[in-house]
Amino acid sequence: MTSRVLLAALTLLLMLPVEAAQLVRIGAAHFPPYTVRPENGADTGLLPQLVEALNRSQADYQFVLVPTSIPRRFNDFKQGRVDMAIFENPDWGWQDVPHTLVDMGLEDAEIFVTQKLPDRQQSYFEDLRGKRLALFSGYHYAFAQFNSDPKFLIGQFNATLTYSHDSNLQMMLRGRADIALVTRSYLSDYLLRSPQLASQLLVSERIDQVYHHYALIRPQAPISAEAFGRLLQKLREGGQLLAIFKPYQIELVPTHAH
Repeated sequence: MTSRVLLAALTLLLMLPVEAAQLVRIGAAHFPPYTVRPENGADTGLLPQLVEALNRSQADYQFVLVPTSIPRRFNDFKQGRVDMAIFENPDWGWQDVPHTLVDMGLEDAEIFVTQKLPDRQQSYFEDLRGKRLALFSGYHYAFAQFNSDPKFLIGQFNATLTYSHDSNLQMMLRGRADIALVTRSYLSDYLLRSPQLASQLLVSERIDQVYHHYALIRPQAPISAEAFGRLLQKLREGGQLLAIFKPYQIELVPTHAH
């Protein structure tokens, strides 16, 4: 009799609909080493690694990457094509876009790099006037008061704008630019790939800005800021965040409630 009751209960349980994982779409804009050419379908970069860790750690949400671009990401977010923007800062043009905020507890930095020459010391980075800068198009730089307008950057700072940190570093090494700005994480990755170039570079002690990373979540997204914060905390406590980000000199720091 007991086995029959158990069998009936098991049959009933199997007939209940399985709760499907909620699909959460994360915008993936080319921002190496975080995201590398997502439009090509390449699974390289730190964002795909983070998404893989998030999906492995739980079954309530299925995180997927949706390719976007640095300029297009705002509209994709506002129009609901993506639910989340990750490795962002609310000061980078998001002020008028409704969102909730999750402090990721991750910090990177933007640094200045020039050719190592006998007459160049750290003082070379103190005054940018009259120097040719190689910048990443669409980025918000502190030295320019976070104004990313190309005409402003070209007019005020003699800037060349590209969509490639590699190109900017090569321009600087070939003498076509005096200073390139790159993220500390990118330079770390670049020198892992090209260690022979380390002796040719003078890296600034001056930091243009510290990137304190946030996740921005659309008000109608299937995941709340609180729920995503809990998932990140689980990865932090389990050591997965450290394993992903430490090789790129991205620091794990305390998070702050918003």
